[in-house]
Amino acid sequence: MNTFKAGTYEVIVVGGGHAGCEAALAAARMGANTLLLTMNIEMIAFMPCNPSIGGPAKGVVVREVDALGGEMGRNIDRTYIQMRLLNTSKGPAVQALRAQADKEAYAHSMRSVIENEPNLTLKQGMVDQLHLVDGEIQGVITNTGAIYESQAVVLTAGTSSRGQIIIGDLKYASGPNNTLPSVKLSEHLLELGLELVRFKTGTPMRIHKDSVDYDQTEIQPGDTQPNHFSFETSDEDFNPNSVPCWLTHTNAQTHEIIQANLHRSPMFSGMVEGVGARYCPSIEDKVVRFSDKPRHQIFIEPEGLDNQEMYVQGLSTSLPEDVQLEMMRTVQGLERAEIMRPGYAIEYDVVVPHQLTLSLEVKSLPNLFTAGQMNGTSGYEEAAGQGIIAGINAVRKIRGEEPFILKRNEAYIGVMIDDLVTKGTIEPYRLLTSRAEYRLLLRHDNADIRLTEYGYQLGLINETRYQAYQMKQAQVESEINRLSQIRLTPNTPGLSEWFERVGSTPLKDGILASDLLRRPEIKYLDMMEIIPPEAGELPRVVAEQVEIQIKYDGYIDKANRKVDKMIGMEEKWIPQDIDWDAVDNLATEARERLKMIGPETLGQASRVSGVNPADIAVLSIYLQQGRIQRREEV
Repeated sequence: MNTFKAGTYEVIVVGGGHAGCEAALAAARMGANTLLLTMNIEMIAFMPCNPSIGGPAKGVVVREVDALGGEMGRNIDRTYIQMRLLNTSKGPAVQALRAQADKEAYAHSMRSVIENEPNLTLKQGMVDQLHLVDGEIQGVITNTGAIYESQAVVLTAGTSSRGQIIIGDLKYASGPNNTLPSVKLSEHLLELGLELVRFKTGTPMRIHKDSVDYDQTEIQPGDTQPNHFSFETSDEDFNPNSVPCWLTHTNAQTHEIIQANLHRSPMFSGMVEGVGARYCPSIEDKVVRFSDKPRHQIFIEPEGLDNQEMYVQGLSTSLPEDVQLEMMRTVQGLERAEIMRPGYAIEYDVVVPHQLTLSLEVKSLPNLFTAGQMNGTSGYEEAAGQGIIAGINAVRKIRGEEPFILKRNEAYIGVMIDDLVTKGTIEPYRLLTSRAEYRLLLRHDNADIRLTEYGYQLGLINETRYQAYQMKQAQVESEINRLSQIRLTPNTPGLSEWFERVGSTPLKDGILASDLLRRPEIKYLDMMEIIPPEAGELPRVVAEQVEIQIKYDGYIDKANRKVDKMIGMEEKWIPQDIDWDAVDNLATEARERLKMIGPETLGQASRVSGVNPADIAVLSIYLQQGRIQRREEV
């Protein structure tokens, strides 16, 4: 193949999915001359599976991306057709936003942002291999022979990596939604010595909107109260006239049809080789694994305002198309449903993540970063979270700066990347609130408090937004101080009637307003009836933060004390060329696992599978002694 030089950039991002978009925008906004190369420009930020953003843990990640200066939160706020705050009956640590997206509008909006971003060039092209000069990565080479030179490359090829779609006994090479697969890039990575594994994901059928009997389903409306993913979006931009979703269920007849056709299911016939997601199983997997359950939830969700497709969430399947139609029509409300696109499974290549550093750089190939489903995660949100970190660190690497790494107590993004690199994953990784040991600190409401300062320092948050953030913080602090100084007594005028109205026990002695607010039944807005703020009504987000910080103050302090104990271990760095064989008294399994993972800190080493507390004690003493032996370079 004849090659030719097609352009020179500082950072090249390969792949225009959710990880690629955030990586490219982050690099460009930090001032790096950036190229985004994607196989099909029309597929920028495409949603091949569920047309939604957010959910438990995932929704917090979107807010974290936004707080760092990313685009996903703003983009879904521009293009959602339904917004809901989940788990409102529970505490703030598990509450999260979820938005139904207009699939086409979301992609078009993100493409517009990318095309109009200074320092960012968008081009269509299929990357077949990395451009190496004397063993160093210096760009990429496309299938047409075009050489694009750069100082760093971010790969976000996603499920296109040697993708294969499977429906029944049909199996063919394809990326998601019948797009082109990326085959040669995977083969090239194998030639360079990277370890790849096969994972599987899937998607349900899409049905025609007019073929659903909605009277036989339960309507699921959106919220009427304002809420947004981006901290920049104002309440005035909230759309209360959202499009509803609908709920129905499978039944015994549905399950009988699935059971009778398991021999035709690629999952059980052996045709599927990749490992699927345990937390997002296909309907045939659910029927087999949970055979005691008489039914499973099915949500019917619109894919957009200008098309007729409905997404049948809960019926993800790779069964043959005729079986898909037969089983679907046993579901109440779907008896006459017409399939517009059948469900399918897709297998793809994954870079085994222990080969990465916490900055998402490939250890064996400096200046190469990977992000998204290519690293073994599932979901648009996890991809975006990795993408912005990879883009940031690609720029910092070429500038000779220290990598930007979020700790587990700072962000769900930090939890995810640490899990992937330190523990690895044997299936598509999905973020869950249970994965975060400090989840009370990692709430959806305080992502800006945790991360805006970082975004500003990185150059991703502009001065206007930073000033607005500082003003909000000042208002929160001022109001908490005010409530901590106001003392209410049983003789306070109107207080007895107020207690009766809010359903709370009257006072016997004096109490600070802040202590009164800690009562579970009392809300901040209730209290403003008796002690209104002097400067007038506070913004909703300020009032929300005041209430949460006061009510959960004791729990937050307890969590922070645990963090303080952990930080010491996270700040004890381990040289990357340490000779693990020279560390006496390590258990054999621990030694082998530490060699493979190459932890960067003592804290990370403590989370490596197969490493026990005794091994950490040995390692800690060894590091303290300072006589660290280094391995010889081969």
